[in-house]
Amino acid sequence: MPIAPGWLNSPKWRDFKAGTRDAVPALIATGTWGFVTGIALVKSGLTESMATLMTLVVYAGSAQLTSLPLMESAAPLWLIFAAGLVVNIRFVIFGAALQPFFRHMPWRKRMGLGFFSTDVSFVLFMGRYGESKERGTAEQLWYFLGLIVPGWFAWNCFSLLGIYLGAMVPASWSLEFAAVLALMAIVVPLIQTRPMMMCLAVAGLIAWIGQPLPLRLGLAAAVIGGVIAGVVTERLIDKVKTS
Repeated sequence: MPIAPGWLNSPKWRDFKAGTRDAVPALIATGTWGFVTGIALVKSGLTESMATLMTLVVYAGSAQLTSLPLMESAAPLWLIFAAGLVVNIRFVIFGAALQPFFRHMPWRKRMGLGFFSTDVSFVLFMGRYGESKERGTAEQLWYFLGLIVPGWFAWNCFSLLGIYLGAMVPASWSLEFAAVLALMAIVVPLIQTRPMMMCLAVAGLIAWIGQPLPLRLGLAAAVIGGVIAGVVTERLIDKVKTS
């Protein structure tokens, strides 16, 4: 019996397709942001080959954009890495939230999942399984793979387009703003509970106030503040319900 038909009818493929189907709307934001980042890499002075290597190895748009002005100013290497660490510190929180779902796997596989994880995949996954009592199932793993694999391909394909074709795009298109709007169109419909609303409100306020902070520390503060606000709100709601 051919392998392909058996795989296409398997539960793993069904769960993978479910993840991919949910990820498709987010690919618009992912692709746009990747394209913008690819353009920025080349305009910062990197060669096309260096920009290609960076986008394939780093796979982190915010860290890439944060490091570019530091690289242009010949900042020390430790400062560049520190800035990237600060910007991506939110993934420590994401990883802690995902740990119960994948802790049964070998650490190498968990590291691989961590590398391919994104903000959008985390939001979509937790929106589907965050309240699930059963964790660590094959369904959850293959759904998560269905989220992150298309995202990786979309990011790198459009980033490479930005690297090699970005010079043809007029600056008047304001693609940076388009990427933000596309991302908001994905995230806003997922906000359905009071803790999530409070998390978004507090994170947005802190991010706005923290714009002048160096090394994008405002972003890290917004993530931490948003998570704390969401947790506190959820506990207060539970306390009211039980009282």
